[in-house]
Amino acid sequence: MVDFNIIGLLGVSIEVLPLVLIILLCIIVGAGVGILIYRMIVIKKVNKARMTANNIIEEANRNAKSIQKEAMLSAQEEVLKLKNDTEAELKVRRAEMDKMNDRFLQREEFINRKEQSLEKRSDNLDEFKQSLDERDKNLKRKTEEIEQKQKDIIHELEKVANMSQKDAKAQLITQVTDEAKLEATTTLKAIEQQTKDDAKKIATDIITQAIQQYSADVTSESTVSTVTLPNDDMKGRLIGREGRNIKAIENATGVDLIIDDTPEAIVLSCFDPIRREVARIAIQKLMQDGRIHPARIEETVKKVEKDIEQEIKEAGENTVMELGINNLHPELIKTLGRLKYRTSYGQNVLKHSEEVASIASKMAVELGLDEQVAKRGGLLHDIGKALDFQQEGTHVSIGVELAKKYKENEKVVNCIEAHHGDVEFRCPEAVLVQAADVISSARPGARRESLDNYVKRLEKIESICNSFKGVEKSYAIQAGREVRIIVRPEQITDAQSLVLAHDIAQKIQNEMEYPGQIKVNVIREYRATDYAK
Repeated sequence: MVDFNIIGLLGVSIEVLPLVLIILLCIIVGAGVGILIYRMIVIKKVNKARMTANNIIEEANRNAKSIQKEAMLSAQEEVLKLKNDTEAELKVRRAEMDKMNDRFLQREEFINRKEQSLEKRSDNLDEFKQSLDERDKNLKRKTEEIEQKQKDIIHELEKVANMSQKDAKAQLITQVTDEAKLEATTTLKAIEQQTKDDAKKIATDIITQAIQQYSADVTSESTVSTVTLPNDDMKGRLIGREGRNIKAIENATGVDLIIDDTPEAIVLSCFDPIRREVARIAIQKLMQDGRIHPARIEETVKKVEKDIEQEIKEAGENTVMELGINNLHPELIKTLGRLKYRTSYGQNVLKHSEEVASIASKMAVELGLDEQVAKRGGLLHDIGKALDFQQEGTHVSIGVELAKKYKENEKVVNCIEAHHGDVEFRCPEAVLVQAADVISSARPGARRESLDNYVKRLEKIESICNSFKGVEKSYAIQAGREVRIIVRPEQITDAQSLVLAHDIAQKIQNEMEYPGQIKVNVIREYRATDYAK
């Protein structure tokens, strides 16, 4: 059965085999035809692409030739332009070279002429030198002859005068020196007097104008240290039971109350003028209120202290505003206000500072100096007096320290430290401040001075004058503003009188403190007396 199936399958395969072969042949033939057609299409496209490429290449070649031609034309134009520019530049340079060549030729001709002139001068100088040499020989010969004759004459003069040349020369020098000193002293005195007169006139005009432009109250002031009571019963109320009220007032204000037999008055004693003013106002308010006990006293004192602080601030601000000073530190303004309750020889220091600032600024304007520096220096020159009873040191050193602390100008600091002559003046405004300070202090009615201090000052002036050799007597007059010195004429000459006056003035200035200035007059009088019998 198996064999039958195989034969059957084989039989079928044998019948179908020709058909398969035909199909395979058709496939092969179709594939060949397809390949042939594809190759034909591809070859056609390649040929077309080749033609396109050839066209592009030909177009590119044509464009390249065109560009090359244009480039050649452009290059030729640039070369032509460059050639033209070069030729023009060469032409200009040739012209410049021709000019330089002409100048060189001219200079060469000038140098040749100079050389010829110098050669002529050299020949002339040689001739002149020979002439000078001959003159020099003649001059030396004549000089030797003159010297010999001079020696002979001097020798003869020494024999006649019986004095050597050295002694005669010394005597002549001494005589000429004395005459020159006397003439110089006389001339110096005349010049000094003329200068003083001119300077005094100018200074008087400037100071007069400055004072006239400043109008202020010239009456002196003093800090009130006495409180008037309505009646003597008020003393008892102020003292209180076992003195508790007076102790409360002293503890609250720091002021000593002196209650003595003076009727209807009590005295306040304290180095601090502000505390003294607080105590005075507080006591007046307590007397007006009528309620006087420790609690009320403490409350009133605190209220018065606030009022005084406000017054101090307003006083400083008003002063600065009136003077037109800007950019002053608030602490300096407050410290200035404290000067309202400070006096110096009875003169209110705040008013004095305001006056000095005004006078100094007006003098600065007249002299063409810095008005603001003079004004600030004048206002701040005595600011240290507001704190001199609280801090150690002079009011000058305290004022300088305050000014430096609050960044004041160096010129203003110099005005403060130099207004009493403690240091040298480093700016002209400081001199004006010192002068204005003297003017304000020395004007009539500005300050008071105790009798003891006045007498001591006069005695000191006379003592200094009498300490100099040749002084016979001295008299301090015009309240110590002038001193007249009588000298011994046999010991002091007229020329020495000038030196003596200057030395005495310097010693008074160095050893004494005084308001204003002191005039020193030296009087020399020689009297010859005889009798006819």
